[in-house]
Amino acid sequence: MKRLMECVPNFSEGRDPAKMNAIVAAMSSVPGVYVLDREMDADHNRSVVTLAGEPDAVAEAALLGVGKAMELIDLTKHTGAHPRVGATDVVPFIPIDGVTIEDSVALARRVGNEIWNRYRIPVFFYEAAATRPDRVNLENVRRGQFEGLREELKKNLDRQPDIGEPKVHPTAGVTVVGARKFLIAYNVNLNTSDISIANKIAKAIRFSSGGLRYVKSMGVELKARNLAQVSINLTDFEQTPMHRVYEMVKREAERYGAMPVGSEIVGLVPKKALEMAADFFLQLENFSPAQVLENRLADALSGVSLMPAKDGKLAGLARPFLDAVATPSATPGGGSASAFAAALAASLGQMVAGLSRKKKSQAAYMDQLSGALDEMRKAADELAGAIDRDAEAYDAVMAAFKLPQGNSEEAAQREAAIQKATKGAAEVPVHVAERTVALYERLGQLEGIVAASMRSDLHVARMMADAGARGALANVEINLDGLKDAAYVASMRAKAAALRERLSNPPRATSA
Repeated sequence: MKRLMECVPNFSEGRDPAKMNAIVAAMSSVPGVYVLDREMDADHNRSVVTLAGEPDAVAEAALLGVGKAMELIDLTKHTGAHPRVGATDVVPFIPIDGVTIEDSVALARRVGNEIWNRYRIPVFFYEAAATRPDRVNLENVRRGQFEGLREELKKNLDRQPDIGEPKVHPTAGVTVVGARKFLIAYNVNLNTSDISIANKIAKAIRFSSGGLRYVKSMGVELKARNLAQVSINLTDFEQTPMHRVYEMVKREAERYGAMPVGSEIVGLVPKKALEMAADFFLQLENFSPAQVLENRLADALSGVSLMPAKDGKLAGLARPFLDAVATPSATPGGGSASAFAAALAASLGQMVAGLSRKKKSQAAYMDQLSGALDEMRKAADELAGAIDRDAEAYDAVMAAFKLPQGNSEEAAQREAAIQKATKGAAEVPVHVAERTVALYERLGQLEGIVAASMRSDLHVARMMADAGARGALANVEINLDGLKDAAYVASMRAKAAALRERLSNPPRATSA
């Protein structure tokens, strides 16, 4: 299987196209690397380039970009609205296909060492590649920017780089290398030049100051356009989608007599993020990703169909999973079936919320139903993923039992592997149970705001969620029976008991 890695290096140059052309040409020279996008911003004085390809090729392209940026960018002469510590400011690696976040971390560490070896530019690691908790967040690493870091490195041992000498490169500064999930850089422009308003909004929406989860933000002055901007990074767009962020920015702006005059995406964005925004803002009835032309074409070419089944062919969609469960093998088994039942409950919840919100009788609950639709979609995606995770976890247990035990050392290693894998096999269903109990409770809260004609479907969804949660908890128990860590077993059983109690005593429904 082809392995696909993305890299999105940020360069501290957004005003000289010739320099960026040279940097991009250096990276493009590596065979097998594709430059998918490049964005220059004069106000930020920053460019963002998106690379993709095989991991080793992408790593080499990023290294060549760092080298060319060192030649062309002098931070002692650089000014711009965006914080920066390096000519090549950040180099994040993002797993796309056939690679994991762990692979991305390993690649980031290798590239960081090579940046120092080739160019004598000190390196900090951030996000998943961070070597210290305080360096997970990029803003902590970049505090003080190039000028402040240059002075701090002379006296503050706590700010020393992860790789290289404790001083910045004279003109290229330092480079921050990391590994992370897909990030959306999303900016909202305001109809005011008052940067204090943008800063207040940014503080209200960012997670670190009590705002939305998975949101980082700051105010930026766009001098060329005489506007203030709320500059945003979304680190998990499925948990906190773009439309929710935009709506909160809009509401906060109104408090100060301002309003958005436009928004922009920097770099690339997953199609799913736009589908979610379209569904929310357009209030599309019966929307499905299968309605997107490119999705349908991709499905046709791959031989897999996401089309809603019609003409009595619904059974054909379920048959492959049913056949897989029916085979005389341990996986997929009860844990996968429980996750499947829970995912079905969330999908039914989507249907109920989606159909209810287009009823005139439920117009007063439009926002609540739209929010519930988002929640159900996320739950369905997460629980569907658990179908495979449960099977993989139990496969790891079976693999551990097959390890050799010819001598005492091998027997000890085998037993340790069995215990570790069995814990993993217990943790997947307990996560499913936690997610599904929360789903069960949320479905119950919708009782008073969904259309009367949809209540039987809502009841079925709740019964499916109840079954999924109890099935997952049964799988937790069976795995705990084989564990020797008494404290761990006691903790997990207490957690399972609390979840069963919540199923037996759900919260009251929202009143209409």
